[in-house]
Amino acid sequence: MKKILTAIFLLTLFLCAWGQDPQFTQFYANKLYLAPSFAGAVQQDRVAITYRNQWPELPGVFVSYAFSYDHNFSAFNSGVGFLFMRDVAGSGDLSTTNFGMQYSYDFKVNNYWHIRPGIHFMFTQTGLNFNKLIWNDQISPSGTTPTIEQPTLNSKADVDFSTSLLTYSDQHWLGFTIDHLLKPKNSLYDSEEFVPMKLSVFGGTQIMRRGRLLNPIDETLSLAFLFKTQAHINQLDMGLYWFKEPLVLGFWYRGIPFINQEKRGDAIALLAGYKIENFSMAYSYDFTISKLVSSTGGAHEISMIYQFKTTRKKQRHHMIPCPEF
Repeated sequence: MKKILTAIFLLTLFLCAWGQDPQFTQFYANKLYLAPSFAGAVQQDRVAITYRNQWPELPGVFVSYAFSYDHNFSAFNSGVGFLFMRDVAGSGDLSTTNFGMQYSYDFKVNNYWHIRPGIHFMFTQTGLNFNKLIWNDQISPSGTTPTIEQPTLNSKADVDFSTSLLTYSDQHWLGFTIDHLLKPKNSLYDSEEFVPMKLSVFGGTQIMRRGRLLNPIDETLSLAFLFKTQAHINQLDMGLYWFKEPLVLGFWYRGIPFINQEKRGDAIALLAGYKIENFSMAYSYDFTISKLVSSTGGAHEISMIYQFKTTRKKQRHHMIPCPEF
């Protein structure tokens, strides 16, 4: 019975993984994944790395990695970026690998507001280790027997395109991203299955900002949200960030109360980070509060960001006030 339940649960995860993108609790630590408008929105150069292990109590389920690099061309009000991401899910190592280039341009509307559109061209590949899957004919009282299922393709590759728009001031920001505009095919049986489009709306405000003469901003309290919809599935993340140099603390709630079937939501996330001028790192843990609370083990996520300058020329760049994590 335990084998049967495990197989059903992993097969459910396998099927659900086809329709949704990986998610990150620290989505502002992975800005280029959130929106290509963030490409080059730094003083000059930035490298970001994120690792996420979701539901670790289950074997081999939802492990995601992301690496990005972006550069600001202040003379052209532009930014370019490179994003690599890999997600591995389920007992069959169902994997999604994306890498692509991004471009953004900063329009100054007035002395207070900027608008920053962005685009992202990417190559995407879906893969599967067929030999690791467990099928119903392999579960029997006498033990595991060879499967009679027909093997799939080892991998499926395609191209994709995303676009975004971000508007911001010194204390507020609001934007949206539309992913998978080309609807890349990802079926390993060479059928017409494709990745559905995803709409993300994000924003926030610094509700408190303090500083001193030598350090204009050394304490902030920010309120932020992220809403996503993809394949008839909706998700809302909202929370608070408190930064008191060099400490960062965060509290997040994930779910849409009284609308989704899970009335109490999906998870509560806690974050602790360390941030100085050029370097920041953080750890977050998601506490599952849905009906899966006793089965998943939550989610662990670690991020690191390093910003640096490749020239000695002073950069004058209007910074977006959103958090680092």
